[in-house]
Amino acid sequence: MAAKKPTSRQSSETKIIKELAEILNETDLSEIEMKKGDLKIRVSKHSGQIVQAMAPAAPMAAAPAPAAAPAAAAPASAPAETTADAGNHPGAVKSPMVGTAYVRPSPDADAFVNEGDSVKEGDTVLLVEAMKTFNPITAPRSGKLTKMLVEDASPVEFGEPLFIIE
Repeated sequence: MAAKKPTSRQSSETKIIKELAEILNETDLSEIEMKKGDLKIRVSKHSGQIVQAMAPAAPMAAAPAPAAAPAAAAPASAPAETTADAGNHPGAVKSPMVGTAYVRPSPDADAFVNEGDSVKEGDTVLLVEAMKTFNPITAPRSGKLTKMLVEDASPVEFGEPLFIIE
């Protein structure tokens, strides 16, 4: 099979990447992502990797649960399923950036909020640190924090569910 010519698509991809980088330089944005057909491009100011272009990935199927799992194995698989399902929950609050999540203002302080606590719109629930800047992640609405989906000092990805407010 002959190799593909790297002309038109690569040059259009390069042009798109340059345009996205210019948008980042002209605005306060730290990251921008674009999807066009099977092309997905993310340009970011705050990560070690500045440009990321990916071919479409095949959707990952969830691993089937074992029919007769031992009791000790069940708790280990439950959190992964809960986190995956949490992204579709209507009360899920997702990370607006890539970084490290902190559930407390300092290592020796109590958590901002705990599961089961009531929160008001605008209350700080956790921080996401990116490029040595701590960004408060606030409650978008009043309600009860039913599930904290991240642990203190854990890495988070853009769009990853952080917590659920009902």
